[in-house]
Amino acid sequence: MNVLGIESSCDETGVAIVHTTKGLLAHALHSQISMHAEYGGVVPELASRDHIRRLLPLIEQCLDEAQLQRQDLDYIAYTAGPGLAGALLVGASVANALAWALQIPAYPIHHLEGHLLSPLMADPQPPFPFVALLVSGGHTQLMRVGGVNDYQLLGETLDDAAGEAFDKTAKLLGLDYPGGPALAALAQQGQAERIELPRPMLHSKDFDFSFSGLKTAVLTRLRAAEGEQLVDEQFRADCAAATEQAIVDVLVAKSIAATQAAGVQNLVVAGGVGANRQLRAQLKEQAAAKGIQVFYPPIEFCTDNGAMIAFAAAMRLQHGLEPDQQGYGFEVRARWPLYAA
Repeated sequence: MNVLGIESSCDETGVAIVHTTKGLLAHALHSQISMHAEYGGVVPELASRDHIRRLLPLIEQCLDEAQLQRQDLDYIAYTAGPGLAGALLVGASVANALAWALQIPAYPIHHLEGHLLSPLMADPQPPFPFVALLVSGGHTQLMRVGGVNDYQLLGETLDDAAGEAFDKTAKLLGLDYPGGPALAALAQQGQAERIELPRPMLHSKDFDFSFSGLKTAVLTRLRAAEGEQLVDEQFRADCAAATEQAIVDVLVAKSIAATQAAGVQNLVVAGGVGANRQLRAQLKEQAAAKGIQVFYPPIEFCTDNGAMIAFAAAMRLQHGLEPDQQGYGFEVRARWPLYAA
């Protein structure tokens, strides 16, 4: 069966076609980064309007790449949440309208489930069960995954997520949007040990996270340094390196502890922060010392994309999970816990 996937939860318009046995047939992605950079962050109204412009041409592009006609599609999957409500409505509307026209089912998919299952598109695939570290945008969670649709929350962020800590600290340092990659790039020129920053909840004896205090600590150091006229490019690079190191230390320690507590030997890292080089290097070293194997999605599928949505729907269909949605009415959910899906 051919599944068309549509992702429009935030600032990337993603479309892909996945066959339930042949795998990924085509995918296309349009990023809105250059449009939002002028404003220093995502403008929801502009994001929604751009999704409207991009979706249909991207669908046609994928059909051409896969050498398929619209009539060859069997399901249309789309991100139903969480995300920006207006942006989600664009994808949901197009998906359901097209599904109605073709008289095939529309399949609402949880955005985080797409990220969670995306490492299964890589070779080798992580075997079930595994613990997953989800670090995507405003989400930082640890889940025990027993199989498709079998998700147990182990811990989550109580305030700012890791991605938000990267972005907010980048703004404090005067870096351009998107802040996370810019901060990671600047960090390569800095020395983390020169600036002492907290590791929030590192020793909390649970698997929850909190990164809001980290941003405040950076702000305090910056103000103190400004008062002494010590802020130069090297100081900013050291701040970036110290921030990245603090976030990575917490993510790695909690992930390994959660994997051991869950009694599994496989750890999956998914979401945009999963592309961070420092996180990957530190996880590789410390996980290997504990006999834990770490898996990632293909690097091009770490950030939001249509392939993960189509793939999640295909995986659910392979496990006999048909969409609950009746007809072509739909709703989107700006907030939607994965374990409650």
